Amino acid sequence: QVQLVESGGGLVQTGDSLRLSCASSGRTFGAYTMGWFRQAPGKEREFVAHINWSGRSTYYADSVKGRFTISRENAKNTVYLQMNSLKPEDTAVYYCAANDRAWGYQPQPSLYDYWGQGTQVTVSA
Repeated sequence: QVQLVESGGGLVQTGDSLRLSCASSGRTFGAYTMGWFRQAPGKEREFVAHINWSGRSTYYADSVKGRFTISRENAKNTVYLQMNSLKPEDTAVYYCAANDRAWGYQPQPSLYDYWGQGTQVTVSA
């Protein structure tokens, strides 16, 4: 069983930066693809970014490409989401997720087996 705990959310202004962290309790963290998703009020959960087990492959939603960076430290069982140039439309609850599919583009929430509880990010205009 994998437990994921997000942290780092908060209230910021337009143009600010935040770094989200997601710590995993699983001993096989290094084998998992890790993803970040977000859900705004009244909207469906949407893909933000994911990174494969080695960290060599990353994928981003068009809405965050060039502003957000996903990375991981397998030695620390942690995945990060560096968010720069934040906009009000980035406001959402951000979730990290994990699965054991090693390769390929995986933007669908249904592909992920484990989820954290989420952390709120609010960007004021």
